[in-house]
Amino acid sequence: MSVELKASVRDRVGKGAARELRRQGLVPAVIYGDKKAPLSIAISYKDTFRKIHDGGFLSHVIEIDVDGKKHRVIPKDYQLEPVRDFLVHVDFLRVGKNSTLTVEVPVHFENEEKSPGLKKGGVLNVVRHTVEVSVPADSIPEYLVVDLSKAEVGDSLHISAVDLPEGVVPTITDRDFTIATIAAPSALRSSEGAEDADSDEGDEDEKDED
Repeated sequence: MSVELKASVRDRVGKGAARELRRQGLVPAVIYGDKKAPLSIAISYKDTFRKIHDGGFLSHVIEIDVDGKKHRVIPKDYQLEPVRDFLVHVDFLRVGKNSTLTVEVPVHFENEEKSPGLKKGGVLNVVRHTVEVSVPADSIPEYLVVDLSKAEVGDSLHISAVDLPEGVVPTITDRDFTIATIAAPSALRSSEGAEDADSDEGDEDEKDED
């Protein structure tokens, strides 16, 4: 595994120290977990922000080189300043040997062009863009694949239809939850609605005649 981020130990904490780090193009972060003391570090703002916006930041095990010592970690959380959207802080969790992690894995949809339902004008309604799973730290998939090649209008695509890699277990275990549906085309829904309305009016006319 290649080193993903370089860091240095930071001795000072607090808002003033954080502002000083930002002026230097750095962002404060903490490495914690694995029954070891938390380690306060500073990492490159530009490199970290880019990795966040590349996607999948919270589901990738990486190595952080802290002044020459490597730490195997997974990003657990990050804070963005709500108004200006700049990166404020990052939390990293140490990953020990044989660790099992709980992560959100993105869902990718394939063969949309082959879906009978979509060809008829149906609409892909995504219920879950990610799925939370338990997985060995060394086997986190980049994404889960949902095959739409046989999906018809009205179909619901459940987690049971996903070919999960070995060792990947959804954290929701009490039901076969829905990932996406193929909704009827809006034109079809509108015409059905109009037919229902006409039918209702007809019923009312019959009542009036009575």
